[in-house]
Amino acid sequence: MIGRRITYRTADGVRIPGTWRHAFIRNGSYFLTDLFIYADGLIDCWGLVTVEEFEEKLRTGWVATTLPDGAEASAHDLASWKFSEPRSWLTPELVVAEVRDTIDRLNQRPDSTDRCLAAVDVFLADRTEENRAAAHTAFLAVPASNRRYALGDMDRKDWPLRVLVAGPGGRTYLPSDPPVSSEAYDRALAYFEERAHWRAQHDTRVPADGPEVAYAPAVHLSASYPNEAVSDPGRRGLRNDYPAPLTVGEVVYPSVAHAYWALSVTRPEVRSAIAAADTAFAARELAAAAARHEGWEHVRAAVMTRLLRAKYDQHPQLAEILLATDDATMIYDDIDSAFWGENGGRGRNWTGRLLELVRSELQLRRNAIPGL
Repeated sequence: MIGRRITYRTADGVRIPGTWRHAFIRNGSYFLTDLFIYADGLIDCWGLVTVEEFEEKLRTGWVATTLPDGAEASAHDLASWKFSEPRSWLTPELVVAEVRDTIDRLNQRPDSTDRCLAAVDVFLADRTEENRAAAHTAFLAVPASNRRYALGDMDRKDWPLRVLVAGPGGRTYLPSDPPVSSEAYDRALAYFEERAHWRAQHDTRVPADGPEVAYAPAVHLSASYPNEAVSDPGRRGLRNDYPAPLTVGEVVYPSVAHAYWALSVTRPEVRSAIAAADTAFAARELAAAAARHEGWEHVRAAVMTRLLRAKYDQHPQLAEILLATDDATMIYDDIDSAFWGENGGRGRNWTGRLLELVRSELQLRRNAIPGL
């Protein structure tokens, strides 16, 4: 199961998504480590291998699924120990099946659980023994460790599923289960009928507060270094260094960037020099060499919010450009600050977030909500 375990590797400049799980590598003694699985079908078990090569690693015990009593083991830089009465629930076949499922999920393809549930849907629509046998085969192809999660029901687990595919009088894959009675089979059928009704309701449900994600394509505000305002700046006008004079108090700054850097410093003469700087880059350099207000990092987001509000209040034409981005995610490119921007997929993108906030406030003015 992938869950929140998301990673990647880079191949030929392309990011290959992946995930990881714990495993024991046997290289003399046993090492508890991470097994990385990638969408292109490669597995890193102290070296990248294909799925077929990974199966060989399991067969030879390089990736260990049996742990002998008394064997030495360690986790790098953490601890070492010896096994005492170890128990393992894995087999090579089970691990390979789980890895193949993981690769399917990383590629957003149906995995064995999805294929099983699709076969069950076919059987429920046309309840022939041939379709039941196909569903039963698909169910047994789900790794045993994943079957209990197939329905996403942690109260009943896979009971309705294993009973349905076994059929009246049949036996499930669990030796402890009795033969399937007619009453148990009817309860399993009723479960799937109720499940179908719930799924239909869920699929047509509209979120109470509207869409959960933006429907407009994301906007990437690439770095630009404009020295003069133009009549039609396009989205370049949304950059903080775009020359849009900004009045803050009694001072006029050439851009949001100038105002931000000037307000960050303590000495009035440096503030004046920043306000008079030819470029936003020069303004930043002056500020970087000067003393900042104590606790600036705690107030900088609030300062930037006020400056952005002022910019779009004082420049309606730029406000229209911002509004035209609709509900798009704003990605602000900034090679100098991982706090304010994003570069190469890294950064907190606070400028982008605040642009979305100010855009929402502009929308509120345009579409007034009674009571606000």
